[in-house]
Amino acid sequence: MSHQRIPKRRTALAAGGVLALGAAAILLPHASASQDGASQDGASQDGASQGAATAPRTLGATDAPGLAARLAGQLGDAFAGSYYDSAGRRLVVNVVPDGDGTAAERAKRAGAVVREVDNSMTELDAGTRTLTAEAAVPGTSWAVDPRTNKILVTADSTVTGDRWNRLESTVRGLGPGLATIRKSQGTFRTFASGGDAIFAGGSRCSLGFNVTAGDGTPAFLTAGHCGVAAEQWSDTQGGQPIATVDQAVFPGAGDFALVRYDDPATVAPSEVDLGEATLAITQAAQAAVGQEVFRMGSTTGLADGQVLGLNATVNYPEGTVTGLIQTDVCAEPGDSGGAMFTRDGLAIGLTSGGSGDCTSGGETFFQPVTTALEAVGATLGDAGGEQAGGEQAGGEQAPGAGGEAGAGQEPGGDGTGDRAGGAETGAGRENPGAGTGQDSGPAGTH
Repeated sequence: MSHQRIPKRRTALAAGGVLALGAAAILLPHASASQDGASQDGASQDGASQGAATAPRTLGATDAPGLAARLAGQLGDAFAGSYYDSAGRRLVVNVVPDGDGTAAERAKRAGAVVREVDNSMTELDAGTRTLTAEAAVPGTSWAVDPRTNKILVTADSTVTGDRWNRLESTVRGLGPGLATIRKSQGTFRTFASGGDAIFAGGSRCSLGFNVTAGDGTPAFLTAGHCGVAAEQWSDTQGGQPIATVDQAVFPGAGDFALVRYDDPATVAPSEVDLGEATLAITQAAQAAVGQEVFRMGSTTGLADGQVLGLNATVNYPEGTVTGLIQTDVCAEPGDSGGAMFTRDGLAIGLTSGGSGDCTSGGETFFQPVTTALEAVGATLGDAGGEQAGGEQAGGEQAPGAGGEAGAGQEPGGDGTGDRAGGAETGAGRENPGAGTGQDSGPAGTH
């Protein structure tokens, strides 16, 4: 592969692949306006400048992690988590009452909506450690849900009998009001399968994002469980390898892999293929609970949803994985490694696994891109912007990218799409190098 995109192939997507495409087609063209709050309050970045405004700040979701991180440092033990209110475009900060109210007042001055809660982060973190030590059975997961100020524990359909009793007993032992359990109808699994996109033996995965490796050569990120499954990957089933795994983590502290293109002259643009158009990816950013996100995968195409939890622990059959993002975005086998991103071109996550499908729904977990980039020493997008807080959201490039996306997507107008079903939803997705769509070459790109 030398300065050329890889051969085009058409792949029909499952009907589930157009879930919420109507929303995506409407939202993506307006990328330039989606996070306008990110700049309108720029003069008072910490919300407390020049004294005074106590009214909550209007801000974009990509600004929320930065403000939350600052307040976590300033409030100390009184800080009990935060989440993004997408409807009101506000950061909501949980505060444990500190007697004199100084913590709440400081958060208000910073521009956050303050909510007094009972459980401190110290208590919540201790609870998750207890769960890890005493109830890490396959088919379970847990993450702190700042909206309820509790640990949300999920058990899939395989957790029965003694394993269910063990989990329930552990949660009960944490004390009242600290954790809740819910059952999932599906089964937690990694989303690798045989079929389209990138191939290695009998496995199929999706590419996430093109990156530049530490030595300046082109590479891409995908799921770690894909990286440990095989060393070399091809863009066609049974085809010649085009890329070789350099680093992979799974299970353990993440689910990510860096895969280097075998041809150092490979053109690997930083964008996500949305079908008949692409969305430019400008940089990586941290997720915020409540944030709207989109996912692209080789099985189901484009889907959207919101972030439900951070630093999630998932107990897959292969082992425990920590530090993941929990969402309600659907995914299916073959979507593993695919890109999770925002409407304005920020890379958020890599598809790991979960339960359910794009018909019945379910939970899906993602590897944070910021963590993966730091671990493998790679850069993404403009490589010079902020990789963590998303303060500079890359909106300057988004209008063009988003405009293309809306023009080409046309998912049948209503989001369920005349082109769904068997009618080659991805007909325009002749993905000459797309990892997140079909027939991957340069990862997650067109």
